[in-house]
Amino acid sequence: MMSRLLTSIFMIGSIGYVVFRYRYRIINALIGTGWMRRLAVGSIMSFPGVRQKLMSSVFGGPSAR
Repeated sequence: MMSRLLTSIFMIGSIGYVVFRYRYRIINALIGTGWMRRLAVGSIMSFPGVRQKLMSSVFGGPSAR
């Protein structure tokens, strides 16, 4: 039972290390796919205030600083 717990902790740690080390490659691979990029942008733009802030910064609306 103890060895199973240690193996699980080691595997989770190893996976976490690999994901952290190659995080930018993983993100680029996911965002490089067209439908994943549309999903990510659509999800981010659905947050309240994000669309308004982005549009005002892109199209030169009044700055709220």
